[in-house]
Amino acid sequence: MRQRGRHRRRARGRALRAALAGAGLALTGAATLISTSQATVTDDPGALRPLTSAARLDPLRLTEQLVPERSLDRLAAAMGRPVDAGTVLTSTDRTLRAADGCTADEKRALPVEPAATRAYCWNTADSASRQWRPQSVTTSGDAADDGLWGTHRAILSGWSRHGDRATGGDLARVAFVNADDPDRLTYTWALLVIPVDGGRDYRGLASHVSGMVWYRDKLLVTASGDGGDALYVYDLRRVQRATVAGDEVGRVPGGWAAHGYRWVLPAVASYRPTRGSCAPADASASATGSEDRVDSADFASGSGANTAPCPNSLSVERGSVPGSLVAGEAAPRGSGRRTLLWRYSFSADPARAGLLATDSAGTASAREAYETKVDGVRGVLSRRTGAVDGASWYLARAAGPDSAHGTLWRQDRRGAETTECGSSSDTHRCWGDGTGSLSYWPQTDEVWSLSGRTLFAVPAPSVERALR
Repeated sequence: MRQRGRHRRRARGRALRAALAGAGLALTGAATLISTSQATVTDDPGALRPLTSAARLDPLRLTEQLVPERSLDRLAAAMGRPVDAGTVLTSTDRTLRAADGCTADEKRALPVEPAATRAYCWNTADSASRQWRPQSVTTSGDAADDGLWGTHRAILSGWSRHGDRATGGDLARVAFVNADDPDRLTYTWALLVIPVDGGRDYRGLASHVSGMVWYRDKLLVTASGDGGDALYVYDLRRVQRATVAGDEVGRVPGGWAAHGYRWVLPAVASYRPTRGSCAPADASASATGSEDRVDSADFASGSGANTAPCPNSLSVERGSVPGSLVAGEAAPRGSGRRTLLWRYSFSADPARAGLLATDSAGTASAREAYETKVDGVRGVLSRRTGAVDGASWYLARAAGPDSAHGTLWRQDRRGAETTECGSSSDTHRCWGDGTGSLSYWPQTDEVWSLSGRTLFAVPAPSVERALR
């Protein structure tokens, strides 16, 4: 009976793969369920390993650096009164294509198991760009208890430009997606910038925005590679308007430019490792690999040449008290090193909403930390789903060079699980390509992510059933 069950699962997996290889993926109201299988002994990463020693936890400490209020006020006085994210969400100028408007290639990137029940593809011009890549996603479900920003359901997606001197270097932008109508998502762009010269000017954030979270009124993004900082913080009540069109960034003759975008988000704070500097061990690797897939060396662990780990994945866990910022630093695929997972508490002080909890010296310490054998991790999520030993951690592992799909693992202190979806030598490549971050929306009970250039949602119960 067990052998016949395995054959049925493999036959079902072949049918799903055939559907993906054809005209596209048919999205249904519920994902097709495939039984969970533990990986082989050689592939099974086993249980999470807690880190408790000061030698392992001290490098995770971050020092908070606030942008002086007078600098932000000076910038606002020159650019005009700031607006909040609600104004941006009501002025969208692009439309996401629903699943039936996505191309076969775009839908082929979606998860095999569990299946996406909602999928959207960006405006054709944005999808066609090979300079810019979507890498992260967060929602108003992360931000607020009711899942709304004011009256709006919203999704934010971080995109990175991997430029060179000729193109102006790296830049980062955020798609503000109005999701009030699930059948018609619209969006517009805001450029992420950093105030300079006491607020008299600003420059673009030169970082891979591979991780991004929205909590209360703050947006926190990964910033490794930009000046040694680990995270930058943006206030979604301090959005500025650009006044001059053009590719320039900052103060220009006649006003303020934001690489052609209408909206500018100036940073209000940053977090720098208390010990050492946060920078990818092999930043030059960003020039390698395909245009749509970042090579794992982009996020090489800082535990070797660098003294401070650099987070490349972020998410929010609202189930902890207070809420916490979940972070991960991926070990490069095949390196034999371990991926780091850890979390910080958000401040419970209403005057510091969205900032990390710090001591009197302005230092944020990791609340807990783990190691995992899963490498090549791009998305990290922590949820409390009744596990005896604390939270379950969900890790999206990027696809390898010979596969279009990645792997979704669930780990805790007792072991690890994944799904089975085929009859190849690796039956666990069931997730999307794994290059996007993970975000859980409590009010809709969905996990959101990105695969290739496709934004998608999977019901959380389908994830749990597929992993059980």
